[in-house]
Amino acid sequence: MTSNIIKFVWGNKIHEIHNPDPNETILNYVRLKLKRTGTKEGCAEGGCGSCTVVLGELKKNNIIYKAINACIAFTPSLEGKLLILVEDLVLKGELHPVQKAMVDFHGSQCGFCTPGFVMSLFAMYKNYSSYNYNVIKDSIQGNLCRCTGYRPIVDAAKSLIKKRKSDHFSRDKKNIVTLLKKIKQRSIAINVNNKKYFAPKTINELKKIIKQNPNSKLLSGGTDVSLIVTKERKDLNSIIYMNSIDELNYIKKDKNYIEVGASTPLISFESYIKKYFPDFAQILKRYGSVQIRNVCTIAGNIATASPIGDTLPLLLSLDAQIVIKDKSKTKILPLNRFFINYRKTRLKKGQFIHSIRIPLLLKNIFKAYKISKRIDDDISSVCASFNFEIKNNKIKKIKVAYGGMANVPKRAINCEKILINSFLSDNIINKAKKSLEKDFKPITDTRASQKYRMEIAKNLLEKCFLETQQKKLIRINI
Repeated sequence: MTSNIIKFVWGNKIHEIHNPDPNETILNYVRLKLKRTGTKEGCAEGGCGSCTVVLGELKKNNIIYKAINACIAFTPSLEGKLLILVEDLVLKGELHPVQKAMVDFHGSQCGFCTPGFVMSLFAMYKNYSSYNYNVIKDSIQGNLCRCTGYRPIVDAAKSLIKKRKSDHFSRDKKNIVTLLKKIKQRSIAINVNNKKYFAPKTINELKKIIKQNPNSKLLSGGTDVSLIVTKERKDLNSIIYMNSIDELNYIKKDKNYIEVGASTPLISFESYIKKYFPDFAQILKRYGSVQIRNVCTIAGNIATASPIGDTLPLLLSLDAQIVIKDKSKTKILPLNRFFINYRKTRLKKGQFIHSIRIPLLLKNIFKAYKISKRIDDDISSVCASFNFEIKNNKIKKIKVAYGGMANVPKRAINCEKILINSFLSDNIINKAKKSLEKDFKPITDTRASQKYRMEIAKNLLEKCFLETQQKKLIRINI
């Protein structure tokens, strides 16, 4: 395990950082240490995309380009990766095709957000040989333009479909791959100014580090935890970064369930789960931007135990289980027993989430909805999920779960009792809607009032069964 040194590729060279601050963000490092100021800070919480940079990761001699929010990613997470900044796209005074398209189509107005848009489009340009409007929209979902200049930006992106050219990153691929191989398979341990950062490469290393540092903050993505540093201005004294563990980055299926490793990025899970639960994938599209989904994980979403975590009510209604491990034991716990109180879980010191198991209920109907002020990349006011089976108009099985309605994501037990073994009718639906008042006492906050949340929760329940009763399902984006 290497101490106090981070290695990454930048500018066709292996770059080293000695004694990095474990709490320093990539954004601050880039701007203050590398003096590359094209990358901007807008929100400091991963919501506006002005800070977007691209990281390259080596996968079987190929480079996968991932746009990320540099404002909520810690500098040590650069270990073993390729760093690409907006300044790196220009070669000997010649603009990259993405940059030229932005110029040609007048995609920049005030210019503050432009570098972030360019980097998001660059990642799309590198990862897709062809794409359509939906891919473009998804790629820039996490980039906000304060001047409302989206139309020329989209036009610029469209122009690239027909005018694809090789760029210097393609021409330098062999050299970049060689450099990435040289710095691969390194576990790191940092201790600078009494702040620690660990990035193990194996589960066994992870177990040892957790045992020796039981008070450490486990990061599996860290898109939420990092806000403690960037927004609350507090230090994380000890961090264990789990996303470097390849053993935890997997998705597998047997006849009973889908199992997702704790380090699996949400964007990988999204592309997999849509085959089995299309509504789950649709919610994930709205969960966060590509920059967020490239980094965050379901395990991280579960561990933070946010009452408005979009994946949690969906997993609750699907009867998901979590596999919890420590140095010597494995425990399988139903997710509905995991949450204790606001941001409090049954995860004990020395334990970590290994994986999540989602039962394959292929005969059931699964539906999910998210209500938020903004369609894309916004926090839920209410999130609802329904998993049920109907035979001869009778509800045989049902699980109903909500987020944003209590201090934890929660099943609607009273509502389920009304619906189970009942014939589907307006009277039953109305009784079930009324029963939600026993299940939840929502709060009023900046996102929604108590009254609004309850009304929405009831309406989503009715919407679910109205859609179910129709031969052609209604698809309304709300």
